[in-house]
Amino acid sequence: MNLIETFQNLVAQVPELVQPLIVALAGAVPFIEGEGAATIGILGGIPPVIAAIAAIIGNFVCVALLVLLSAKAREAVVNRQRAKALVDADGRVVADAAATGIQVEAGDSERKAARKQKFQRALERYGVPGVSLLGPLLLPTHFTATMLAAIGIGRARILVWQAVAIVGWTTALSLLATGIVHFAV
Repeated sequence: MNLIETFQNLVAQVPELVQPLIVALAGAVPFIEGEGAATIGILGGIPPVIAAIAAIIGNFVCVALLVLLSAKAREAVVNRQRAKALVDADGRVVADAAATGIQVEAGDSERKAARKQKFQRALERYGVPGVSLLGPLLLPTHFTATMLAAIGIGRARILVWQAVAIVGWTTALSLLATGIVHFAV
């Protein structure tokens, strides 16, 4: 049994009051996200608007937490690297933080480096709005948002565009699922 079937079965087994919580939980899972969670809820008999709202909330809360954690982690790494670069081996201060211009680069595998380059090209070509809106076609919003935070894009900017993407994609797929269920019945 796969994860989607597990959530579908769970929605069918719990009381109606708890069903939107299961849909929100499914929305927090990468690759299911808001779109898949709303569809699970709609197929499970939850009213489409409630299923979509629950899925959006579950997906966005998880993405927001990841963005905030990633931004804090990046900040800690950058501050540590700056502090290291400012002090030489003897413990003497050699430069001030503004003058160093340090960029954090980790030793990545070729495959990981290629993915980062692909992401960087997409970001340069489409910007944060484009990557956020088109990202769900290639990667879960969780990964896209985390990568944006990791390269230093502002948290508010990421969250606004991720919210637009999550609401847009979830609404579109909820309408599609509702239409399919309506015509199939």
